[in-house]
Amino acid sequence: MNISQLIDKCKQDDRSAQKQLYTQYKDVLFAICLKYCRTRMEAEDNLQDSFVTILQKIKSYKGKGSFEGWMKRITINKAIDKYKKEPYFDSIEDWHIKDDTTIDVDQSHIPLDKILEFVQELPSRYRLIFNMYQLDNYSHQEISKELSISIGTSKSNLHRAKIILKEKITTYTITTNNSIANG
Repeated sequence: MNISQLIDKCKQDDRSAQKQLYTQYKDVLFAICLKYCRTRMEAEDNLQDSFVTILQKIKSYKGKGSFEGWMKRITINKAIDKYKKEPYFDSIEDWHIKDDTTIDVDQSHIPLDKILEFVQELPSRYRLIFNMYQLDNYSHQEISKELSISIGTSKSNLHRAKIILKEKITTYTITTNNSIANG
């Protein structure tokens, strides 16, 4: 069954099609959930909530744009909504932050799951903005609007997230290199 047929069957509340949709897209959407959530359990909850919303709103999908993109947007919004309810965002008017914090990640030496772990360990407000800006290509203006914070707060939180990640990566690299050298 192609994707159009699958969507049509899901719109008709066909349980077998809904299960197939879940099976086909759960891994892609779970990867997004892992980026935005602190723990695997939170990510699993977000995935479940996202699929409930996807299946509830699938009748509103009009076939414009990518269906996978539509589902990804719902998944990201579910994660964002969770954090918007909590008082994570302090208003910081730090308009003069230079975004010169680059993170040098030699991926041949740092496993992807370790990098994901570092991102998950970020404080929630930093992780959310880091993911939106760096991984999902939101602009600071879009983040500001989506999270009801100032553009300066978005920039400041991104900058702080990068500093924390850079420190974690540097520490990990030094520790790994020392343990290799010391055999």
